[in-house]
Amino acid sequence: MKSEWRKSSRSSSQANGDCVEVRLNGDRFEVRDTKLGAESPILDVSPAEWVALLSHEGR
Repeated sequence: MKSEWRKSSRSSSQANGDCVEVRLNGDRFEVRDTKLGAESPILDVSPAEWVALLSHEGR
C-alpha cells in the first residue's frame, strides 16, 4: 500500500526551489521532485539505500 507523498522538511519554500517528496510503497521508499509532481520520475530505493541516502545527506 502506498502512503501519501510528504515534502521534505529540508525543501525550499520557494516555488522554484529545491524540493523533494517521499512516500512509502510497501517496504520501499519512493522519492520524486516536488516541482514536477505527477510528471516527475520516481526514484525507488530499499530501506538500506534510504538509510544510506539520509546519512549521506546530513554531511
